Amino acid sequence: MMQYTHNTLSENTRGQSVELLNRHLAAAVDLHAQVKQAHWNVRGSSFSAVHEMFDNAAIEVGTYADLMAERAAALGGTAYGSVHVAAERSFLVPYPLGVAEARQHIFALSQAFSAFGQSAREAIGLSTSHGDPVTADLFTQVTRGMDRQLWLIESHEARS
Repeated sequence: MMQYTHNTLSENTRGQSVELLNRHLAAAVDLHAQVKQAHWNVRGSSFSAVHEMFDNAAIEVGTYADLMAERAAALGGTAYGSVHVAAERSFLVPYPLGVAEARQHIFALSQAFSAFGQSAREAIGLSTSHGDPVTADLFTQVTRGMDRQLWLIESHEARS
């Protein structure tokens, strides 16, 4: 159910955007928890740098979750960002528990950031096609941030 607003987008457009935003909000809440899981449990010779990087990534993901939730509310929708909703609706692969080594966390988070970034990239086109360029712009910002975080995380991975 949509709340009344003077927003000039049609209720149908707003509803589609709110649905898309909530889909990604659930995944962002999940991604934030996955990054914190890695942050709390990372071990190895690169601990200090990786631990700090994961903490910074969690902060950034939290910021994007907040932007998506606030956009959903501004459109007259309800932001569904509880942990229970995230657990039910997230499209991300569950985080592997028992992981300790930095390279294992880097691998798992690289996959999660890549999947989230790809979905946000697709959301740009969907938002545009249903007539909401502002939400498309928000997803552009989110995608830019996900790509940057993926780059930072993957930069810690040793490749030969």
